[in-house]
Amino acid sequence: MRHDGLWHPRLLQILSSAGHTDLIVVADPGLPVPPGVETVDLVWRRGEPAFLPVLEAVLGELVVETAYVAEESPPGFLDDLLPKTERIPHTQLKELTGRARAVVRTGEATPYANVVLRAGVPF
Repeated sequence: MRHDGLWHPRLLQILSSAGHTDLIVVADPGLPVPPGVETVDLVWRRGEPAFLPVLEAVLGELVVETAYVAEESPPGFLDDLLPKTERIPHTQLKELTGRARAVVRTGEATPYANVVLRAGVPF
């Protein structure tokens, strides 16, 4: 049993095995996931779990080199959590999802509450 941090066994396994430049997506339940991309479906009802607590838990386990958010998301979306954020068209964000190692689905009901995280290295 872990003392703190993330406790979801499969999600921990995915994050701890991620290599440099691997993509991990934290998403709302409406983001389409292409066939062949693993989904860790945490959603259990509308709004639960919320996007930000899930993202914060993932960030506690993963070194992030760059994050991608949709241009359509609100100005400043995630700037406080992720200083290296690039805004790209939502269509391009959905294309990146096809190359992801996994998509973590939250219950967030806010439009464009999605982020693609590119794994970095701790050195």
